[in-house]
Amino acid sequence: MTVLKVLAVVLGLAFLLFGYFIYFKKKNNLINGFEADFKAGRKNEEYAKRVGMVEFAVGIALLIAGAALILFA
Repeated sequence: MTVLKVLAVVLGLAFLLFGYFIYFKKKNNLINGFEADFKAGRKNEEYAKRVGMVEFAVGIALLIAGAALILFA
């Protein structure tokens, strides 16, 4: 159970940080292949914002789940 707690917190932090950097700091190079797809016209800035927001939300959810596991389990 301890491994699950640590894994949830670490993954939550990773997703939260990547989502923050992509969505708020506009570091779109963190998305694999985005630069090439952007230049080719297959992806746009809205795609990067959606990816960043999804990662940010998943990070928050995992951090809350990890905190709940630590506190209540």
